[in-house]
Amino acid sequence: MQRMTQRSDFLAAAAGAKAPAAALVLQARERGDRGPPRIGFTVTKKVGTAVERNRVRRRLREVVRLSAAGRLHSGKDYVVVGKRAALDAPFDRLINDFVGALARVHRGRRVQKQAPPGQPIAMPAGSESS
Repeated sequence: MQRMTQRSDFLAAAAGAKAPAAALVLQARERGDRGPPRIGFTVTKKVGTAVERNRVRRRLREVVRLSAAGRLHSGKDYVVVGKRAALDAPFDRLINDFVGALARVHRGRRVQKQAPPGQPIAMPAGSESS
């Protein structure tokens, strides 16, 4: 497992599959090669002060270190986006959030955007609503 450092890699992962959880959002994308999986961590300023953001980042790095072995697919990039809830969440819950998000990303689930109030959500072509 390698670390991601280039901004362009983070932006590319943001365009891929997303799996939100209570304390984090996992983003993933297929790179198109068979190299080792790469992982990046990010926490926005909305989370809090630099001390709080670094604490969230450290906790998430440890979660990935403990639970990612054998679960990350080669040839993929993963970005873990920390939320404020990761500051106070029990460590077991963080691990469960990460493992569940990882399973959803690997299934290829994608979060649909919400339609503005009063507008119906457009159905994909060929799908029937009952």
